[in-house]
Amino acid sequence: MSYTVIIPARFASSRLPGKPLLEISGKPMIQHVWERAQESDASRVVVATEDQRVFDACQAFGAEVVMTLDSHESGTDRLQEVVAKLELANDDIVVNVQGDEPLIPRQAIAQVANNLALNPQAAISTLGEPISDKATVFNPNAVKAVCDKAGFALYFSRAPMPWCRDEWSQDTSSDALPVETPFLRHVGIYAYRVGFLHEFVTWPMGALERAEKLEQLRAMENGVRIHIETACVDIPGGVDTEADLNAVRDLLAGEKS
Repeated sequence: MSYTVIIPARFASSRLPGKPLLEISGKPMIQHVWERAQESDASRVVVATEDQRVFDACQAFGAEVVMTLDSHESGTDRLQEVVAKLELANDDIVVNVQGDEPLIPRQAIAQVANNLALNPQAAISTLGEPISDKATVFNPNAVKAVCDKAGFALYFSRAPMPWCRDEWSQDTSSDALPVETPFLRHVGIYAYRVGFLHEFVTWPMGALERAEKLEQLRAMENGVRIHIETACVDIPGGVDTEADLNAVRDLLAGEKS
């Protein structure tokens, strides 16, 4: 199966300015992400950036890179610009790997692409992982998902979901989760059919997306099906803060030694 990986890499970041070019083990962060994507079975790996400095750095280490506008409101808008410039066919599959995930496993990239190929009813596929602690269920920064029996998404939310009425209606103080209730944390790696991306950018933001600040809800409000599969490997978090950056530096330095 053929698919393309696209890595958006914005230079502008409120918490970590110049994030794609921050050094980790002697390389810019974006190079680590690109190398991980190259290890997958993708037929093509492309970096997308709005900044000439990132563009030049990517070319220097041999990556294919596309310059994009700096005015996009969402990452999906940027992705659509790239697939249009690459002239990909509507039924082609692209995987969006964020430029701040230097530890992204190659297995997860291949899994999300294969999942979409195996589910022709879906225009998007993504991954999830079981939640075993109550703190994550109640953490609004951890996006929860619920699925039907075939793995198609019913909803995504920052709220605790599903809500265990009997256990939590009177008392939420217990740290234990109800044993027979499935809780799934959404892992933000996506595969898309190119034709969907061209449609997505024509749709206005809906009420659910506006409330939850989750782009995938715009797709669901417009009747698009999303298939979710449990991740086959642990997927480390991305680099959002200085502490995240230092943790990745320490980890990769330890691997080198």
